[in-house]
Amino acid sequence: MMNQEVRRIMTTNPVVVGPKESINSVSQMMIDKKIQQIPVVEDGKLLGLITSFDLWKNNSEKSTVEQVMNKNVLVITPKDKVGTAAQLFMDKRFKTLPVVNLRNELKGVVTAFDVIRHNMTEAFPRPILYPEVFEEIKA
Repeated sequence: MMNQEVRRIMTTNPVVVGPKESINSVSQMMIDKKIQQIPVVEDGKLLGLITSFDLWKNNSEKSTVEQVMNKNVLVITPKDKVGTAAQLFMDKRFKTLPVVNLRNELKGVVTAFDVIRHNMTEAFPRPILYPEVFEEIKA
């Protein structure tokens, strides 16, 4: 489970924003899409990550993404192991890791929830809580 490659569980078409976008539009996007971290991309290359905390810290309505984003972002590659992502989530307190190739092109994102879901579905292919609800949904 933990020895499988991240590319098996990553989201391949994540929501992204550009560096010139306004804080207001990104804030609304986070609310609408119910997400807390968004990769900042320009010409396919990862520039940084903007989080709901970044928006909260820097709440000037005139700010742009590039003014408040985190540029020092830890990344992983599609071939890195799920266990590596899990360790980073545990050790560094991250929630989202951008997945990039060797040219720093964004290929996806992996979240702590992706790792949990992957391990649970591998260990328990059938739900262990409320299995009757699962059966009704399948029908």
